[in-house]
Amino acid sequence: MIKRPHFVRYRPASSRDPHPTSTPQQTVFASIIIPAVNVHSRAVEIDNVEAWSRQNNLQLNHKKCVEIVFTSSRIRHDAPLPPALSDIAQVSSLKILGVTLSVADHVQNVVSSCAQTLHALRLLRAHRLCDAALQTVFRAIVVARLLYAASAWWDFTTATDRQRIEGFLCRGVHAGFRCVDEPTAAQLLEDFDDQLFHRVQHISRHTLAATSSQSPL
Repeated sequence: MIKRPHFVRYRPASSRDPHPTSTPQQTVFASIIIPAVNVHSRAVEIDNVEAWSRQNNLQLNHKKCVEIVFTSSRIRHDAPLPPALSDIAQVSSLKILGVTLSVADHVQNVVSSCAQTLHALRLLRAHRLCDAALQTVFRAIVVARLLYAASAWWDFTTATDRQRIEGFLCRGVHAGFRCVDEPTAAQLLEDFDDQLFHRVQHISRHTLAATSSQSPL
């Protein structure tokens, strides 16, 4: 299957080039926003995606597809959900690119995952790794994991969610894996956002430069 010709079409442009693949690339992932009106309208949209997939030598795997329903905060939480589709499961949370689309679940998952890392850090300390190196590992693994893509989900957290994240960082301080004077999660996130906006405004070739109202210097 090496150098298998693969046809790709996007809007009016298309290309047919050999790609060095060892297995046929016949899976398509699509994130679709469909108004939850009724089963018929949603099924029609799924059929449209399936038709597009076939035209582009792809295959939509219904077993790997799920449906998640988002409602307005003004709607009561006990509002009835639209009926599920016959061959696609309906879920209450969804994980995309490492982020769970249920902020409370995401915070719980990353805190639990980082708690396991603390045990590994204790083992490294038992093998006489110095405190400075342990703190570097803590920043590179634990802090990075806690705040991964946080700019996208931090504003949706509750006070309880933020307290859990800040509390976990305090656990790192008490364990000696983090300095007392290091910034909080909120301060780190603010610094990350400032750095991003600075790059967008001052690097003309940045991907998001077109969205900035200020011209690059």
